[in-house]
Amino acid sequence: MIPYGRQSIDESDIAAVDAVLRSDWLTQGPAVEHFEKAVADYVGASHAIALNSATSALHVACAALGVGLTSRVWTVPNTFVASANCARYCGAQVSFVDINAKTYCLDPQDLALRLEAAARRGELPDVLIAVDFTGQPCDYAAIAELKARYGFRLVEDASHAIGGLYRGQRIGALLVADITVFSFHPVKLVTTGEGGMLLTQDAELARRAQSLRSHGLERHPERLEKPDEGAWYYEQQALGWNYRMTDLQAALGASQIRRLDKFLARRRTLAARYDNLLGSLPLQRPWQHPDGLSSFHLYPILLQDAATRRKVFDRLRGDGIWVQVHYIPVHLQPYYRQFGFKPGDFPVAEAYYARTLSLPLYADLSDADQDRVVAALREALA
Repeated sequence: MIPYGRQSIDESDIAAVDAVLRSDWLTQGPAVEHFEKAVADYVGASHAIALNSATSALHVACAALGVGLTSRVWTVPNTFVASANCARYCGAQVSFVDINAKTYCLDPQDLALRLEAAARRGELPDVLIAVDFTGQPCDYAAIAELKARYGFRLVEDASHAIGGLYRGQRIGALLVADITVFSFHPVKLVTTGEGGMLLTQDAELARRAQSLRSHGLERHPERLEKPDEGAWYYEQQALGWNYRMTDLQAALGASQIRRLDKFLARRRTLAARYDNLLGSLPLQRPWQHPDGLSSFHLYPILLQDAATRRKVFDRLRGDGIWVQVHYIPVHLQPYYRQFGFKPGDFPVAEAYYARTLSLPLYADLSDADQDRVVAALREALA
């Protein structure tokens, strides 16, 4: 079977985890801080906080920004449900912005229209969660102008995008984003098994996030409400969660980060090969924004229509090629339909979903297996 994505594990990764297993710290030890520093240094962020999943990181991001029962949070339909669920965990009202038909990321023109209408109603969003779909960054110059005009905070859901660039700057350190989130699920570029990371240039947001990932506890003497009673003393100053990453996960992540540039180079080579090999087939290849450099977490194609997509999907799966569909629009999920969302609300995302198919793309995919994918796709489309 050829999966659509998978981890790349070598002996250096195994040795890193083995070293932690032989150490005194399996969790809450030095490996986590080491991993955080490695990621922060790589992207150029001031603060990095490791968590047990990207979903947890998104939840903490919303909480650190003060999202609550009266808040409004907007995101895109073309994403995994976690990009919206994180706001619902805080009790916020969630709505959506349609995607751009070329980039498949948030459409700044649609955002501008919705913000203008929301301003007239007095219902502007408190937070926008922009999603770097497939690893391609959103149009952050346009988003920055709207952010300055309307005053919302920005969470960059870069779960797909570690190693990506926007106007020459690494994703994870863009000044327009109040908080950026990475994912380290096994199908992503870097894996910790499960895991995520929250990055910010804001020291106060970092402090809140560090507290919230560990039950809302505070130990720093200068921030305690009562006098320090001793080295054991702590205070719970907020309602947080146990979202900590273990040292086992962090050791794997730190080992993987050392190979990230290699992973990126291979994915970009494979994407370029797909571009070349698929040129004569009746499908639409991904378009890349000239201001961004994708990390190519996914390689989605667009087929003629939904019926063709279903036929090709079933044929390739039957051939042992585990293609996938990314994503079912979030607003069409039964949970979100209860809030009044319905088909037709976000037509570009819905049209994209009806035709999209993600082809296998991961660092260890061989040229021969990629050729097999293309040959099977060609046969399925014949």
